[in-house]
Amino acid sequence: MNAPDARRVRKEAYEANKLEKRLRRQVGEAIADFDMIRGGDRVMVCLSGGKDSYGLLDLLLRLRDASPLHFEIVAVNLDQRHPGYPAHVLPDYLSTLGIPFRVVVKDTHSIVKRVIPEGKTMCSLCSRLRRGVLYRVAGELGATKIALGHHRDDILETFFLNLFFGGKLKAMPPKLVSDDGNHVVIRPLAYVKETDLERYARIRAFPIIPCDLCGSQENLQRRQAKAMLREWERRFPGRVETVFASLGRVTPSHLLDRALFDFASVAATGAASAEGDRAFDAEPLPVAPGRPLRGSDARTAPFMESRRGGRWPLAAR
Repeated sequence: MNAPDARRVRKEAYEANKLEKRLRRQVGEAIADFDMIRGGDRVMVCLSGGKDSYGLLDLLLRLRDASPLHFEIVAVNLDQRHPGYPAHVLPDYLSTLGIPFRVVVKDTHSIVKRVIPEGKTMCSLCSRLRRGVLYRVAGELGATKIALGHHRDDILETFFLNLFFGGKLKAMPPKLVSDDGNHVVIRPLAYVKETDLERYARIRAFPIIPCDLCGSQENLQRRQAKAMLREWERRFPGRVETVFASLGRVTPSHLLDRALFDFASVAATGAASAEGDRAFDAEPLPVAPGRPLRGSDARTAPFMESRRGGRWPLAAR
């Protein structure tokens, strides 16, 4: 190997290591911020064969190995009988990891094709059917948490879809109770950029399974939201990070939702209030951090340090 090639290889290795450390830190921060995983948990990682779920499983395994907490990971894949689906890919890959896994076969594809008219998007019904099967399997496995591979861009896209087309301020929560009330669903990739997951998948050489085997197309509105975010990233560096940070800095008294704030009780008290509306002042625009904060930095920093000190290893090793 000549000198230029050696330098290139060293640089690629350096960049790959830096990316892995960043992803591990971001996943650890999300887990700590939203108390996603505790000692004794049995985490069911839903694996589709796409870059996001591969990255989720890989990063959780690495964090588990470095964590003082003991928790279990079991991978689950749902084979929905899509035409041309390479059924051997995921079992072959998972067998090399030495972790428990289950492949569930359920022909939801035929159900969707029968119910949805030709040419219409099948993703919504397919997702509901898939969710029901995974909830059942989680109960059978005794899983205490169900981990999904949604990332930061998914959360932002959902926020703008609800804003533009649903008329509501609603995103995709990092942690929630399942709609049947029996499971806790977590999204450890909540702070991770999609472009970083794309790079990580290439570096790790995951055996990616195409997501369009069913013949359906991604929702047009979601594609437009994704394109908008990518354009902002290109033209206005930092804008997407600022919008994302705002999701963790909500002031209900400055919105219009009467269910979140009791406007009827608002009255002059004669005392200054930091939450009061400076109606005639132009508010300065703060520099937003890379992720939403739970309260002030002063409250958040000790919490994060306590996680590093024994409850959760956020710093990549």
